[in-house]
Amino acid sequence: MNVLRSARASLAEAGIESAELDARLLLEWIAGCDRLEIIRNPNRELGQHEYEALEAKLARRIKGESVHRIIGKRAFFGIELSLSTETLEPRPDTEALVELALPFLQNRISNHGVADIVDLGTGTGAIALSLLDQLPQLRAVGVDISADALATARENAVLSNVSSRFAALSSNWFSELTGSYDMIISNPPYIRTGDIAQLQREVVLHDPVRALDGGPDGLEPYRIIADHAAGYLRPGGVVALEIGAGQRQDIEAIFNARNFVMSGVRQDFGGHDRALLFTTIEK
Repeated sequence: MNVLRSARASLAEAGIESAELDARLLLEWIAGCDRLEIIRNPNRELGQHEYEALEAKLARRIKGESVHRIIGKRAFFGIELSLSTETLEPRPDTEALVELALPFLQNRISNHGVADIVDLGTGTGAIALSLLDQLPQLRAVGVDISADALATARENAVLSNVSSRFAALSSNWFSELTGSYDMIISNPPYIRTGDIAQLQREVVLHDPVRALDGGPDGLEPYRIIADHAAGYLRPGGVVALEIGAGQRQDIEAIFNARNFVMSGVRQDFGGHDRALLFTTIEK
């Protein structure tokens, strides 16, 4: 019996578009093997316990839970992150934000020897930890209102070997934040409240609503950040933000009105403007 083929067929029959990939990832996880081993031994039999576990995980996937939530982890920008119930599952689109932030921080470190960032709504810690992994002279504060998310971010910092340079802070945006930073970075909630119910069921059923809901127009978190960011930036510091498709013009206007000018943009894999960089206007 080809277990992979059977698992793939079950998912495909249920209308799962990523049936082949999801079946392989679940099988690798359950069997404790990698893709090469599956290719070499496609007819490998599972033990009864493994088979029952795979069937249970396939059932969860068919009900709409993402494969990465089932496994409990996801790779992001070269590091592996644990997920929890109150953390958003990191998406590849967010890597555009990391790519936009890196050159500025590299230059800042080159000039000053060290740099400090604050990651607002850190969740799993994906953004801050991937930057810490890339830049040994970087320090980061991860801010979140969720105790579960902060615990997950701390765990991921340990797993990524950057915990000595990462601090987790319980704060509602800037309310408990002190100090000054070279960069404020965030992937804030940017889905309009009325649109959340129309998102993919993997998102609607399993991603935390608080990490999705950007208010009636999807822009409320950007107004909060724009209103307060300047007070926490060092001279020459910047704000780096992920945005939703089609939001660039509105977000530019919000920051322009608060004495910021856009100084960088990065597109995602679909060609949408996904990450923006803002600098304060010199007076």
